[in-house]
Amino acid sequence: MKSWNKKIIINDENQEVEAITPFIISASRSTDIPAFFSKWFFNRLEKGYVTWKNPFNQKIQYVSFDETKVIVFWSKNPKLIIPHLQELNKRDIKYYFQFTLNDYEKENLEPNVPKLENRINTFKELSNLIGKEKVIWRFDPLILSDFISVDDLLEKIKNIGNQICSYTEKLVFSFADIEVYKKVQNNLYEQDTSFREFSQYDIMDFSKKLKELNQKWNLELSTCTEKIELEQFNIKHNKCVDDELIYKIGKNDKKILNWLGIDNTASLFGDDYSPNIKLKDKGQRKECGCIMSKDIGMYNTCNHLCTYCYANHSVNLVKQNIKKHNFNNQSIV
Repeated sequence: MKSWNKKIIINDENQEVEAITPFIISASRSTDIPAFFSKWFFNRLEKGYVTWKNPFNQKIQYVSFDETKVIVFWSKNPKLIIPHLQELNKRDIKYYFQFTLNDYEKENLEPNVPKLENRINTFKELSNLIGKEKVIWRFDPLILSDFISVDDLLEKIKNIGNQICSYTEKLVFSFADIEVYKKVQNNLYEQDTSFREFSQYDIMDFSKKLKELNQKWNLELSTCTEKIELEQFNIKHNKCVDDELIYKIGKNDKKILNWLGIDNTASLFGDDYSPNIKLKDKGQRKECGCIMSKDIGMYNTCNHLCTYCYANHSVNLVKQNIKKHNFNNQSIV
């Protein structure tokens, strides 16, 4: 199993500190860095490092960008980061976006995201700029209630898919884990007590109908961190931090090939990808297919304030933390 290298860096206080030097940065599962902290991110990229606080033991970790060659961005509104992406190109850092494009406007489950029409336009703009293989559409999570049926969800997906199917190659989704995260359950039930988990029948019904929809789009369909096998519907298990995609977009970079465990001559012989090392991220759930990356986000800082979010404990805490944010900080807060 690979691990990150370490080195001594000089921090903003002119102190020598030990930092890890991850090859892949995840920015971020914990908050929407492109939407709210783009200026901070590129300022810290110039400085050469960030600090990250472990949410469980509160320990501070220094994270150096010295060896970073790949960045995976997660966002519901990456509009503000688009003007900065040229800086990554200059540094020869590869990147792609996990772009969550849901439609819960009527239900008000994502109160601070831009209007759906604007997000669709941003999706297209980003895809045209960096390539559709690097903009992955997520409709995530799928949520059921007395007023959101399987067919309602499919109609929402159909509406978006018909508009963006030419601007992406993949659709990723997951079934909401309402009972796993108590705070998510509480937040949803404050709004309506009829929210519920997907039954086995719901999952099969949804998957069958999504397969039918996809006959028009021909997208790759994948689930995120789901145990259930849906291969009969041409639905795979996803890797959001995806070594195969990283190989595809970085196969001309010898450092990327070496890190993936691929012979440097492999890219001369087509797109076949066959690594000889284990890269799975042991810090993620068993069902997660992601390879290892270092997340630099922070809980309780995402101002989208989505009702179903597991990364925000309370609206007040988010607002307090955002007030503490300064783009010159070593960490988000």
